[in-house]
Amino acid sequence: MSRPLRSADARPAPARELTAVSADGAPVHVEVHGPDGAPAVVLAHGWTCNTHFWAAQIRDLAADHRVVAYDQRGHGRTPAVRPEGYSTDALADDLEAVLAATLAPGEQAVLAGHSMGGMTLMAASRRAGLREHAAAVLLCSTGSSRLISESLVVPMRAGAARTRATRAILGARAPLGPVTPVSKRILKYATMGSGSAPDRVDACARIVHACPRGPRVAWGHVLAELDLDTAVGELRVPTAVIAGTDDRLTPPVHARALAAALPDCLGLTELAGMGHMTPVEAPEAVTAAIRDLAARYVAPVTGKVDGTVEEEVV
Repeated sequence: MSRPLRSADARPAPARELTAVSADGAPVHVEVHGPDGAPAVVLAHGWTCNTHFWAAQIRDLAADHRVVAYDQRGHGRTPAVRPEGYSTDALADDLEAVLAATLAPGEQAVLAGHSMGGMTLMAASRRAGLREHAAAVLLCSTGSSRLISESLVVPMRAGAARTRATRAILGARAPLGPVTPVSKRILKYATMGSGSAPDRVDACARIVHACPRGPRVAWGHVLAELDLDTAVGELRVPTAVIAGTDDRLTPPVHARALAAALPDCLGLTELAGMGHMTPVEAPEAVTAAIRDLAARYVAPVTGKVDGTVEEEVV
């Protein structure tokens, strides 16, 4: 069993916790941080992670934002589901349930997604819930298709052999086991930049190793077949893109393709020397991007009138 998160790594205790119910009846664990009425931010984590992955962003943003973070199905405190319950449609369903449970009708927020969390936002691009509640989006270290063919985790020349090897890694059923110096070196190579600080590698390793094997494998199969290219063109809100230049899981070729395909792209930021875990590796840059989007696109909520949200005029 991995050690509990140190206080320096852990996100603050939430102001409240709740359970959203997805379209198929699956419960989704949700945490809300920060003051009521503050500009809202919704955080969707990636494959094998949980709400602790956003610890740095929550610590900073919750001082003056209402921050919603939730565990994707099978991760953290959200239970696993039957095998047929893992799909990009399920990602979109869960996000819509979280938005409905935490935001008032008509209330808008910045939606930020890392890796599979970014894919969640793409998968929901046509959904009424996203279109109602998304003021702006941050896609962080993610891609819309060709994940296994473009991955650089396996140090081989691009081609069929590398693709087969990458597919096998994504779907590997072997348990991750305890966090050890060897496992941390493997995780750092696969997911983080070479200059990542040891404490940040340790934090990521403990989060990833806490993911149960069943959901890890099930989502790995979904990611191997991912094709959300068409959905990207339907994400018709202001969207910023962030990528690490040394990301092996979703190399910058994905971010550049997203920036070119998004209808309202605000720009692509490539973080030199960073790997796939950018919210942990470069927390200041990711947090600043979310803050900027909230300042530009989200007004504080000052009250409710006749069941609708009244936003402050600035």
